Amino acid sequence: MTTTYPLRFETGHLFVEFDGGKWLIDTGAPKTFGDRPFVINGQRVEPSTGDRGLNAETLSQYVQVPCAGLIGADVLNRFDHLFDVTAKTLTVSTETLSHRGTVTGLEFLMGIPIVTAWIGGRDHRMFFDTGAQLSYLQEDALTGFPAAGNFEDFYPGIGPFRVETHRVGMTVGGIQISLRTGALPGALGTALMMARTTGIISNAVLEDRVVGYFPRRGQLVL
Repeated sequence: MTTTYPLRFETGHLFVEFDGGKWLIDTGAPKTFGDRPFVINGQRVEPSTGDRGLNAETLSQYVQVPCAGLIGADVLNRFDHLFDVTAKTLTVSTETLSHRGTVTGLEFLMGIPIVTAWIGGRDHRMFFDTGAQLSYLQEDALTGFPAAGNFEDFYPGIGPFRVETHRVGMTVGGIQISLRTGALPGALGTALMMARTTGIISNAVLEDRVVGYFPRRGQLVL
């Protein structure tokens, strides 16, 4: 079964629409939560009311968009996905979707995808997080990249914080991209180090290209 849904990019976040409700699409969150059940591609989901101190109400306040909840890896990883931000569509399928692009492999930790990026002359294992509006690296990895101003962000379990950013060029799956990137705050940086990763790639990688996210095959296609 294959279904195409409206996809919205608002306030730096990705939302898919079901029955008039908006749901944040977050590959970086292990669990789905929300204020109501929903059906995605023919499958009914009964989400929890909250996760990691967040619920639909507090999430709406953080992202500044009224939303019904968040769809995390526990649901997203059941399907193949095609993100087309320009056309404002998300295609979801239990079948095998294809996309003509450059394939890069994915690893997973608690269902959250990890991709390898070439930055500053070395490989970095980074979480691919569609719930993140800003990319992140350990502070020492940002040395030499041009400053891009301060940014107000938030993260579950940490809350809101202010971070200095840089414009960082990187290569993912042979594709060269430039992403606004902040220095990891202490608690988040420690958590990533424990996962043997050094950063986060944000949803900005989706903005100007069609992207295939095929978690069941461990593939990201740019």
